[in-house]
Amino acid sequence: MKNRFILLALAATITLAGCDRNLDIVNPNQVTTQVFWRTADDALVGVNSIYSTTHRGGISRWMPFYYIIRSDIGWSQSPDPGILNNMDRFLISDYNYGNAYSVWNDNFIGINRANQVIANVPTIQMDETLKQRYIGEAKFLRAMFYFHLVTLYGNVPLILTPSTVGDRPSSATIQQVWAQIEQDLTEAIPALPATYGGADLGRATKGAAYALLARAYFQQRKYNESLTPLQWLVEGDGRSIYALVPNYRDNFLITTENNRESVFEWQFAENPAEYTDDDTETPNHNYGTSIAQFFGPQSIGWSDGECRRWVVREFYEPTTTGARDPRVAASFLFDSTDVRGPAFTQIYGRTFLERYGANNQRVWFRKFQNDHWKNEEGYRSPNNWRYIRYADVLLMYAEALNATGRTAQAYPFVDRVRQRAGLAPLSTVRPGLTQEQFLNQLKHERVTELAGEGWRWNDLARWGDLGPQLAVRDPGFANFQRGQDELLPIPQTDRDLNPNLVQNPNY
Repeated sequence: MKNRFILLALAATITLAGCDRNLDIVNPNQVTTQVFWRTADDALVGVNSIYSTTHRGGISRWMPFYYIIRSDIGWSQSPDPGILNNMDRFLISDYNYGNAYSVWNDNFIGINRANQVIANVPTIQMDETLKQRYIGEAKFLRAMFYFHLVTLYGNVPLILTPSTVGDRPSSATIQQVWAQIEQDLTEAIPALPATYGGADLGRATKGAAYALLARAYFQQRKYNESLTPLQWLVEGDGRSIYALVPNYRDNFLITTENNRESVFEWQFAENPAEYTDDDTETPNHNYGTSIAQFFGPQSIGWSDGECRRWVVREFYEPTTTGARDPRVAASFLFDSTDVRGPAFTQIYGRTFLERYGANNQRVWFRKFQNDHWKNEEGYRSPNNWRYIRYADVLLMYAEALNATGRTAQAYPFVDRVRQRAGLAPLSTVRPGLTQEQFLNQLKHERVTELAGEGWRWNDLARWGDLGPQLAVRDPGFANFQRGQDELLPIPQTDRDLNPNLVQNPNY
């Protein structure tokens, strides 16, 4: 799929609220929905337009900031006070902050595109199996966009039909949004294939839908319910499809994308026709992501988001051969990415010592950067975002088993993740843990395996760990207000246009 993006903005924006401006002038050159939805090719283009939403800056650039930098593993030293206050320090004063609004807006754009496919493809005369697959893909993607919105904003409007000017949908409850996510994924699973090949590689699969369904149950602490989709992935048909790749670093290189560990990843590519610094709004469209530019180390990228030093210290446990955990070098760029220190650590073609000196303690996330093949970053990174990896699935399965009183049965799945990193099995070094002790160990295992991949905020929320007590390792949490900062404010612009949207508590 990476080489065959068909980018059609069927709905360039979503109208969540009515707009009283009388500017509805018909463009005679624009394809209308009445004319467009007629053939199987139309259906394919429509589905591809949903996938292309992940290229938009609100999703591929700013959403990782809210999931990573807002959590306790990340922080910002950006000169932009908007990033500092809204994304790091819990000092939100502008409810129309542009970068937050782009997250809100772009996810709803994806939802509107999905709604058009779900509403219009059923009437097209085409192969029935392919038709159902396209609808299943749309439902999977709609569920994914709503997953982002419910975990970031909470009580968002639940829109299940194509939007029209004048719509003023009401806020749904968090429970209603979760129920729709569960329904979409449950309906998508039987329609989606287990695997794809050729140009379709990277599309939503049955395994991706099972994994996201498990994640949805997880965030609601429905651990019993999560066992069914996780069992398919780990002990059912999925175990012949997915596996941990031998080299951890291969999960983040452009040469090893869509490997056996990939359950679902966002497909990015370089577009030779895209020639400006504007990464989302040019006529030729950017197929890539700019997160590498914004997370890139000082003098390489904008360095607007970086990693807390305490995260590196979590990798204290040596391998069975006495070496350092190889995930350190794969995950971070810092003075000792090379264990020998700053004089040997390469940062985009120069040593850390040359670039930053011997005493610089800054740490940057290396995953999804491009230092393995070039010496600079930019706005059009082709490095896919690995949205769900099989290692994450194994750790979720272990957590679900532990949460449902089967701690002893959970050990083997943590062991698989640890042993890939060269560590001794947990069942050997810490046998007989209680349920609470095992969960605490899992919190450590998820940091070392998944740091910088966008799941930390949701992990903290699920465990009930969000709060000012995290200020001991992330000073930004000193400003955290319980009952408020678990969610972002609903954009005031949309509330001004739509009185049916309810603001989140204490904003």
